[in-house]
Amino acid sequence: MEKSKKENHLVFSGVQPTGNLHLGNYLGAIKNWVNLQKTNKCIFCIVDLHAITTSENRQEIKKNTREVAAAYIAAGIDPNKNIIFAQSNVSGHSELSWILSCHTPIGWLNRMTQFKDKAGKNKEKAPLGLYSYPVLMAADILLYKSTHVPVGEDQKQHLELCRDIAQAFNRNYNHNFFPIPEPVITGKATRVMSLKDGSKKMSKSDPSEQSRINMTDDSEMIRKKIQKAKTDSLPFPNEILELDNRPEILNLINIFAALSNLSSEKIISDYKIKDFSAFKKDLSNLVGEEISKISVEMKKLLEDESYLDTIIKKGSERADEISEKNLKELKNIIGFFGA
Repeated sequence: MEKSKKENHLVFSGVQPTGNLHLGNYLGAIKNWVNLQKTNKCIFCIVDLHAITTSENRQEIKKNTREVAAAYIAAGIDPNKNIIFAQSNVSGHSELSWILSCHTPIGWLNRMTQFKDKAGKNKEKAPLGLYSYPVLMAADILLYKSTHVPVGEDQKQHLELCRDIAQAFNRNYNHNFFPIPEPVITGKATRVMSLKDGSKKMSKSDPSEQSRINMTDDSEMIRKKIQKAKTDSLPFPNEILELDNRPEILNLINIFAALSNLSSEKIISDYKIKDFSAFKKDLSNLVGEEISKISVEMKKLLEDESYLDTIIKKGSERADEISEKNLKELKNIIGFFGA
């Protein structure tokens, strides 16, 4: 009985094609998806509609879409077993987003902290898409009747909204149409921070290349970046409690833990009698071994654009087929003419 229940799991997740995928994208998402595909049906989206909510991400969308597809495949996601596709190729995302927008109170969106963070003081000049982004995210998930969604810390609130919208729709129409998606929080580094400032997320928008490890970096570049990664003037911590006030060290230990499958306690025990240079050397080797292999494979894949385009096109067709079926059923529930 338990086996059949597990086979009905459908995992949905996606990454924006904004260029310069980095270690945060890998450890916070893609690496975990590789494991999830072993026991679940999975749909992995390249969320290009989300990418255009801010002007700086609107450049080279097609190129960046291929880069994300290449990263998925190079990291170990099987395009034959899973659906890999571009969000904009399936019109059901936009259509369901509008339908769900009509069932989402503005008060719910006003509580979303990410809009406040991204819009900052220019809230009045922010595009509507940045404000309604969480409804489109809900549509992405619910369009396929997804049951599980891998989420990082910064997306928890959006998934909670998605669950609220699904429950509200089901109640309004007295129909158990949408499954209520469950969060999947995996891995020891769900939130990877900047190598220069442990209080900020690792980001491609940071002007300093030293702040992040890109998925296209080679071993030597990774070694140099980790050697220069900010620490502090104190010795290596003796116990886990010391990490509360040492964000840069916490970040490096979390990265080490995620790649080695060791606990933070074990890492501290192993290195507390050593100095930071020994720890950074071993961390460089860990990161370099994993990321450089992906980097090499990504570069090969990016040289074959026709292969990547075929993967995305076929994935989009498979996603569209599911989308059309579910939308037809949903329109019938609402009572649209001709549904």
